[in-house]
Parts: sequence; C-alpha cells; structure tokens
Amino acid sequence: MNSTLSTAGLDRRAFLRGSAIAALAILGSGSLAACSSAVGEQASSAGESANPVRGGTLTLALRDDVSPSALLTNTTTAGATIMGLVYETLTRYPLDSVVPQPVLAKSWNLSDDGLTVTLNLRDDVTFHSGRPFTSADAEFSLRTYSDPKYSAQLRSTATTITGFDSSDPHTLVLTLAHRTGNIFDLFELAPIFDSETFDKTVAGESFIGTGPFVFNSRTPNSQITFDRNPDYWIAERPYLDRVEARIIPDSQARLASLKSGQVTLVMPASLTFRDSQTVSRTSGFETTSLDGAEMQTYLGANVAADGLTDVRTRKAVAYAIDRDRIISEVYRDSGYAVNLPWPKSSPAYDAAKNSVYTRDVAKARALVSEVGALPTIALTYTGVSPDYEAVAQIVQANLAEAGITVELDPVESSVFVKQLIGAEFKGLWLTSHGFAQFVPSTLTVSAYPFNAAHNASKFSSPAYSAAAEAAWQVSDGSSDEAKKLYADLGTQMLDELFLIEIGVVVPQVSAAATARDLAWTKNSQPQFTNTFLA
Repeated sequence: MNSTLSTAGLDRRAFLRGSAIAALAILGSGSLAACSSAVGEQASSAGESANPVRGGTLTLALRDDVSPSALLTNTTTAGATIMGLVYETLTRYPLDSVVPQPVLAKSWNLSDDGLTVTLNLRDDVTFHSGRPFTSADAEFSLRTYSDPKYSAQLRSTATTITGFDSSDPHTLVLTLAHRTGNIFDLFELAPIFDSETFDKTVAGESFIGTGPFVFNSRTPNSQITFDRNPDYWIAERPYLDRVEARIIPDSQARLASLKSGQVTLVMPASLTFRDSQTVSRTSGFETTSLDGAEMQTYLGANVAADGLTDVRTRKAVAYAIDRDRIISEVYRDSGYAVNLPWPKSSPAYDAAKNSVYTRDVAKARALVSEVGALPTIALTYTGVSPDYEAVAQIVQANLAEAGITVELDPVESSVFVKQLIGAEFKGLWLTSHGFAQFVPSTLTVSAYPFNAAHNASKFSSPAYSAAAEAAWQVSDGSSDEAKKLYADLGTQMLDELFLIEIGVVVPQVSAAATARDLAWTKNSQPQFTNTFLA
C-alpha cells in the first residue's frame, strides 16, 4: 500500500523569536514522549503500532558505498545512512515545514538584529566513545563544515559565522557576518562530529557520533553494520539491536533482495518508481512517499561548451523536453512538471513562471534554425540509475525532434560527482537536486548546480549574484520581501537557462510490512530511533 509522511508545522518567524520558550515547552521535563516529538521524527502511518517490539536486525539495501573523504557532500546513499544513524545535528525540521525543532540544541535565541545566535545544548549526551558532548564539539563541527577541502554544499552559510564562544560547555554563541536567513538549514545539515576521532572518520576507519546507532564495521562495496547505542540520550531507545546495510549496485538485484526477504527495506530513490509501484501492490510490503523530502530532476548545461553558449539553444532544449511524459512514464506520476527549482510547498514557488516552457517542438526547431548548425552534444548521467537512463533516452529523442543531436554519456557515480563539484561536464548533464525543500535561498548560495559564486554550469552573472545574496540576507524567508527576491531569481533562471528543470519528484521507499515506524529527514536520511520489527 502507499502512505505519506507529514506533520503539522508552525509559523517560522514566531517560532524563531520565541524559540527558547517553545523548545522548552516541547521538551517538557525530558520525558520519552517529549523527546520523540522534539526531534521532529516522521513515521509511516501504515507501519504504526501501539506495541513496539525490542530487538532484531533491520537489513537495508544501498545502491552505493560511502566515500569517507566526501562524507559532507551528501552524494551517496551510504553516506546518508551513516549520517542518519550515527550522527545527529543541532536542530531538525519536520518534513512539512522549515520550523526548526530541538535535537542536540534544546533551545536557542536569535538576536533582534539577526547577527547573534545563542544555542543552549543538551547536557546529557555522550559520544559513542563515552566522552560528553560539549559546545566545543559543536564549534569544531561547524568549523569543519566550512573547510573548503570537504566541499560541503552549505559551506558559504557556515563561513558567515565569524565568531564562536564555547566557553560554557553547554552554550554556543555564534556571531554572524550578516543576517543569514538559512542558518537553521546549516544546523539541520551539519553533523556533529567527535573532534578527537575526526581524522579516523575521513580515513574511513571509524564513525563516532551521538546518534542512536554505533558504527560497528565496514567492508568496502559490500556491507556496513551498526549496533544499538546502549547509552543513547533518549531512554529505552532505539528498539532495534542492529542495522545491516548491504551495498547492492544493481536496481533489479535490490528489488529481488527485498522480495526474497534478504533485506527488509530498500533506501529511498534506490528502486525505479515502476518497481516501487509494483511493491506497493504486493501483499506484505509497503511503499511510502516522502512528501517534504522532494527531489527535482533537471538538465544542467555547461554554458561554456560548444553548442550551448547561445541561450537560444538552451531555450530550444527547454521547449523540446516532454516533461509530462517523463513524470508519467518514468516517475509514475510521483511528482509534477516545473520550470523552476522549488516545490509547491516553497514560498518561492510561482505557478505562472513554471509554465513558461512547455513542450513546443515548433518553437524549439525555430530557435535551432536561428542558431545554425550545432555539434553533437554530450548528455552525462549516472549509468547505474535505470530511472536516469530512461529519462536520458526520452530527452535524447525529444531533442532529436528539435534538430539537436545528443550523445548519451553514462558514467559511474563517483565520476559524476567529481564532474558536478568540479564543473567538468562536457555539455548537458542529467541528475536530481535537493535543498529546494529547505529555505529557498539555500539553493542559490549553496547547491553545486545553483551556487552564484561557483556552479557546475560555469555560469556567472552580477545580477544573479546580487539577487542570490539579497535573498540570502532576508531574515524571514517567507516574507513578502523574500518572495519578491525569489521572483527576481526565477526570472533570471528562466532567461539564462543554465539549468533546465524537468520536474519535482517525491522520493519513495519500499519495505517489508514488518518494519514499523520508519522515519526520515527532509534530506532522506534514516531516523530509526523508534523503528522496530513486528
């Protein structure tokens, strides 16, 4: 059966201004029920039970292994799994809002001028090594996140922190260079590391955090295992004794492993949508849609590449794509077509602008005719993804109708990520981006495809940079002021088309019905504190 994860939200501005009181009210006296709600976990209603069962091993299927040195890039399912099970963050959003909820920070205060954030930290948390978590660890983690050698996507936001006061072990005071409307996006995405063992983390030897599960072992390209954290700060949690993550690169092999009972669940976006739909109709299994953790499938364009320097070619591509067919056939209607990168839930969403480029082969051909003869253009994508393979083939056929010849260029995941971060694509590329479900300005100052300062398209524009900076420095990302700036950004994106959006896609996760109370973050990281096996 299909189910959807969601929770009720709060007004962001009111929450931030009254956060100290609100957080304490949520936490109450520290009871188990209060802690569970405070961290904003979302569980599948289809898998709920009033009688949790303790013990057992949950087995997961991953499509790729972790690259320890690239742990902060959030580009592999294994990395997301480690982040969700082993590490925690200062705050966390519910799936249905960007109102931060307490995790390792139990309350906070944002100064009236927006330049000082005071975080009151939990005093009952220890790392898996047994060492108490303190403000010095939070400072170390935020400083580490801002280090350019780790290529973290929100590094620009982390570098706005110009002052740290960790003199009180349970209070961290941050001074910001300017108002930073997405600072809680950083607190959501920057994992808290153990400063004493971080060198072993980036070497892939050890992963030590404060989360509900303790890293046990890793066999590269085969398996990663985690054990229950007996000293977790939420009493009597987690229920599971162990989590085993098995790396299965082939999509059909992952599906077979799920159906045969070799694994209990396949991680989000690791089955084709067609297969997920089939699983949802199979007795004993469930497929859950992660509303609030949307991904956007898009085409990127290297605007310096031969054939793509003229914006008319990029507009021809935008008119030629059959977005509705892609959403229907490949993603099984688990999404909707867009021209801009933000989902309907975002204050940056604009229905009118999202219908500027609809399929019009005649317009596409006319633009190509104006430009003249074009070279064959490479279309790069991750070859291990059947969904991307299917989308790439549709795009290739669509562009051929418009007179644009495309050569498909499937590559390994590690190669694709290197090209994305290093802006090394030969022409067009196809993939999905996240972060649009967070504060809208995060995309344009942080994400590899959109970053105004440096992006994978080699696109630069003083106007785009100025608009991105202005939207970033609005303290309330849902205000009328912010929406006007998002509209300006949207207009520039549609005029320049260095990225050509295809559609918003809601990730799905398929699992055996015996896995109860599965939960995920907005970034599709597992939250299995309350998960149990029926």
